[in-house]
Amino acid sequence: MRKTKSLIRVVSAPLALAVAMVAGSASAADVEPALQAAMQRDLGLSGQQLAQYLQTERIAAQQEKALQKQLGASYAGSWIERKGDGSYSFVVASTRSGKSAAGVEMRRARRSLAELDASKARLDMFIAQGAKAPKDVYAWSVHLPTNSVTVSIARGAEKAGIDFVARSGIDAATVRFETLDEQPSLRMDVLGGYGILRNPGDGYLYACSVGFSVTQNGAPGFATAGHCGNAGEITYYEPSQWTLGVRLGTYAASNFPNPGQTGPDRAWVRLDAGHTPRPTVEGYTSADVTVHGSTEAAVGAAICRSGRTSKWRCGAIRAKNVTVNYSSGETILSLTQTTACSEGGDSGGSFITAPGQAQGVLSGGSGNCKGKGGKPGGGNSYFQPINPLLSAYGLTLVTSP
Repeated sequence: MRKTKSLIRVVSAPLALAVAMVAGSASAADVEPALQAAMQRDLGLSGQQLAQYLQTERIAAQQEKALQKQLGASYAGSWIERKGDGSYSFVVASTRSGKSAAGVEMRRARRSLAELDASKARLDMFIAQGAKAPKDVYAWSVHLPTNSVTVSIARGAEKAGIDFVARSGIDAATVRFETLDEQPSLRMDVLGGYGILRNPGDGYLYACSVGFSVTQNGAPGFATAGHCGNAGEITYYEPSQWTLGVRLGTYAASNFPNPGQTGPDRAWVRLDAGHTPRPTVEGYTSADVTVHGSTEAAVGAAICRSGRTSKWRCGAIRAKNVTVNYSSGETILSLTQTTACSEGGDSGGSFITAPGQAQGVLSGGSGNCKGKGGKPGGGNSYFQPINPLLSAYGLTLVTSP
């Protein structure tokens, strides 16, 4: 269980929610069966709650950009929030009163999103200028529901966190600390599963997962994590545990920082002739899931991931533009944090929403999928957003109508 210490308070101005009125009107019929089952299992949703969530997700997609533009400099972020009774609402925060919209809950916040982004950017710049994050400082990001910059630290490492914040020069009043049981680590594994393998000739095989099918000027390939392989290295299909299958292709480009440095965690593999990229995500024991696009989901949105080790797992988006200080020494920028669990070898795997919108490829995480007390899931996962990855390499996502 996480323990948090909040230095700020968000004042709520509750409004009548149109969302509550349509709780039973949405249908999950257009959601892939594999995603439905995984979302209900991992998020603890009934069929009615899933339908109401999907309605809220649609409202978020329709209203978010317009409300952000309307609120201007006072905009303090928006997110999908689950209530104590299991229902969902779309929340928009502002430093001033704003006009409500159907299905939207407006809240007053102390700081604008621009202020919080600037504070978080100061921590990033501190690292970029050569400072080192303490080993017990795990990650930092803007956390919209608490209107703060959240710094994740190890248990008992409050002093290390406070010292790090003080040295950076960031306004301490914007900071909130949370403790994590385990430092995030890269999801690369040398033990079995289903996915792709790399054989660099050092006596080991390295396992990762395929992300999404892509093309570059007509050349087929797939996106994955940068730490899964270096440019020029060959990757193979893994038909069974630790068995090198057919050669798939070569890493065309890969970006991942050395220990002590910062950067992204992204790569793409150019497929050899004869392989065809498909607009689908592996469903394992369920039907495969079709990729329809890459519209970015809101904070709080339900999300599911597919990987060779832990298969289908679901959670929710917790924060965006997260900077993660991995246990192996690399600091990765601009990741998205989720509550979907993951394990070694899942790296590079797909994150996708219920409507089939690609979100990103797994970078790393903490915890595992074994859970506690018999409950599924556990920990956090971080993904490299897909749209910046596509843009960086000039790639086109392979989709289906």
